[in-house]
Amino acid sequence: MKRIYQLLFLLLIGFPALAQIRTQAPARPSLTVNGLDLDYFNPKEYIIGGTTLSGSKYTDKEVIIILSKLTRGETITLPGEATANAIKNLWLQGLFDDVKLNISKIVSDTVYFDIEVVERPRLTAFEFIGVTKSQKTDIAERLQDKAGKTIINDNLYNTTKAIINKYLLDKGYFFTTIDFKSKPDTNQENSVILQVLIDKGKRVKVHEINFTGNKDFKSAKLRKFLKKTKQQAFYKVFGSGKFNKEKYEEDKVKLIAKMQENGYREAAILKDSIYRYNDKSIGIDIDLHEGPKYYFGNITWVGNAKYTTEFLEKVFGIEKGQLFSEEKLEAKLRGSANGDDVSSVYLNDGYLTFNIDPVQTKIYNDTVDIEMRIYEGPQYTNNKISVVGNTITNDRVVLRNVYTKPGEKFSKELLVRSIREIGQLGNFDESKTNPIPKPNAADGTVDIEYHVEEKPSDQVELSGGFGGGRVIGTLGLTFNNFSLRNIFNGEAYKPLPKGDGQKLSLRGQTNGKFYQSYSFSFSEPWFGGKKPVSFGLSAFTSLQSNGLSASSSDFQKIRLNGVSVSLGRKLKWPDNWFSLSHAVNLNQYVLNNYPGYLFSTGTSYNLNLTQEIARDSRNHNIFPTGGAYLKFTIQATPPYSLLNNVNYAIASDKLRYKFTEYHKWKFESQWFQTIATLGSKQLVLKAQAQFGFLGSYNNAVGQSAFERFKLGGDGMQGFDFLQGSELIAMRGYSNNSVVPLGANTTIAQSSGSPIFTKYVIELRYPVISSQQATAFLTTFAEGGNTWNKFSDYNPFNIRRSIGVGAKIFLPIFGLLGIDYGYGFDKIPGIPDANKGQFHFSIAQQIGGFN
Repeated sequence: MKRIYQLLFLLLIGFPALAQIRTQAPARPSLTVNGLDLDYFNPKEYIIGGTTLSGSKYTDKEVIIILSKLTRGETITLPGEATANAIKNLWLQGLFDDVKLNISKIVSDTVYFDIEVVERPRLTAFEFIGVTKSQKTDIAERLQDKAGKTIINDNLYNTTKAIINKYLLDKGYFFTTIDFKSKPDTNQENSVILQVLIDKGKRVKVHEINFTGNKDFKSAKLRKFLKKTKQQAFYKVFGSGKFNKEKYEEDKVKLIAKMQENGYREAAILKDSIYRYNDKSIGIDIDLHEGPKYYFGNITWVGNAKYTTEFLEKVFGIEKGQLFSEEKLEAKLRGSANGDDVSSVYLNDGYLTFNIDPVQTKIYNDTVDIEMRIYEGPQYTNNKISVVGNTITNDRVVLRNVYTKPGEKFSKELLVRSIREIGQLGNFDESKTNPIPKPNAADGTVDIEYHVEEKPSDQVELSGGFGGGRVIGTLGLTFNNFSLRNIFNGEAYKPLPKGDGQKLSLRGQTNGKFYQSYSFSFSEPWFGGKKPVSFGLSAFTSLQSNGLSASSSDFQKIRLNGVSVSLGRKLKWPDNWFSLSHAVNLNQYVLNNYPGYLFSTGTSYNLNLTQEIARDSRNHNIFPTGGAYLKFTIQATPPYSLLNNVNYAIASDKLRYKFTEYHKWKFESQWFQTIATLGSKQLVLKAQAQFGFLGSYNNAVGQSAFERFKLGGDGMQGFDFLQGSELIAMRGYSNNSVVPLGANTTIAQSSGSPIFTKYVIELRYPVISSQQATAFLTTFAEGGNTWNKFSDYNPFNIRRSIGVGAKIFLPIFGLLGIDYGYGFDKIPGIPDANKGQFHFSIAQQIGGFN
């Protein structure tokens, strides 16, 4: 009887190793003894003489044998647990559909094993069914590391499901179901293509958001804190947004931050759940812990020697009794966007290693006492200032634009200003400009390295358009980092000498014999190399005719020639954002039977002096998010008619207009303000106003025939290029179409108007903000008008338009833009002036760097 119990016991323990058992897939592992006589009641020790592997084509045989632990030279007991464990270990790898352990032979006390396996097929590719082409691409990118080497097993199924579910959940598909089918890959042995059958369901919206645990906060207010997860409501004309799991997680963090900002420092989400409301929507339950409402208590300062406690309290600006907010606390200590925090006060005064630690020393009832523990550290002085990464631009061009000077105290404000000025050069990728202070504690100095990366800055303008019923071609080249001193150095041509920050522009425009225009300009921002005094020289010539022979009585032409010399400099007063420039301009206008001006035949000279003062505090060239641009310009000629004895009331046109005289006043302002931050992107408001007035010295002479304003269209120069008119863009109206009420439209469009006003309000939102490109969408409202007389001027009597647009800046292509504007107000005599208008702009860049 005892022998029977022993037999049953051994059968239960050694069942997996007793005999080969075949079942339906998945197959079960087994031990085959090949007819050899093993005494299960008297196990015996053997030495493993060797182990072979059969049936394996794609797995590493040595690795499989090692995993089995049936290593040559090891001692094993047969029958015993070692064989069962060997099969179990291999089975758990998930690589095989069947595993069998065979004893191939026993020689004396040595046993030889053979592991026989049936490998599972490998995945060669996915085939996605039930999703769009773009979604297939996105999912394939997320699963690209699976195809080609992965074994088909449960882990693959689970991983694939999880990745696809997460992707579709972020897209708003909350009720996705996924199934799998496989088909053999005829191109590869033991390989399959996995068909992923996806039923996305419908994108869901949030039907309701319910809060529990909130006492002081109303649910409606809490829902407003969820900026990107909105509840459906009948009054939302365009409906609420689709549910996005990732944005919902971000909203939960912001919800708590908003509650804490209102004094609830213990606020937390205890739990939240998302449930199916119906086939098209979900519901969200959020259980909150508000906690008590806290206020700032006693605020003490410790460690401050440089500044008094009274001064720091004034800068800090938070007083006892105000709502407690860690966000506000941090902003006032070191995170203010305006630089008016406590840390900035120290950092702008040389205290580079300054640190402040707000410690909550006591919390009682609804009050939090804080001790400001200050480490001032030593005051640092700038030592070595250097630039790294400028492969083309000379060091001096960069360093002369930085505001951190050797021997001066370190200043965070000047460091930030220096970054802006380097960006204004236009030669470097602004996102990669990185200043690295290196303090030397031993002597109290700091070395500052400005790390930069060159970018293409040369530009080419290639455009074609229509003017006067004919095709106009334009070619313009601008070299923004030119080097005049290397003009005779053949090795410096790449394609022109570069590196000194000078600007050289060449531009030509023609449609054949009817119109030709050519211009040249050169500018040096540091004339003489020692002070920020800019020098500019430009010249142009332009010819337009009706194409007839000069000997013909109907021949018409206008030729313009001009030269200009300018000097300018940056100012330190009222602040260092100001600049002042002066220019002397001499223009010649030669008309022959040419209509559209106050005289049709004759020669006129325009010698004028231009004074311009500007303030530019914009924080970015392409997409400013803050700051302003202001410019006031006065341009005037000598008052010839007041200096001679000519009776202009009876003078001929030839004499009246021989020397053009006028005084011209212009003002432009642009303001940029971030009004909302959506994730990492900023919604920016731009407000702009422009005014222009052209006046005369003598009523007998009247208004100048030139230097007038043409309002309307894209503002791009066509036939009007350098023809004595200033083009002002106004979207929603055709080019030059905004003319004074009651004016002769033909003459007004051709010659322009002496007075104009223009206003713009524009919202800008970036869709791409990367090192490779900047792109933003705009929506705008514009208003403007022109007048012929000051007595008619009314800045509120304007033509109006609205529209949308998009602009993209690429380092290689420059700024490309398209706008669609709709003008509301008709222009008498110009039936196609308003309503829907498309406006295009293009400026292409060339020139890489070596």
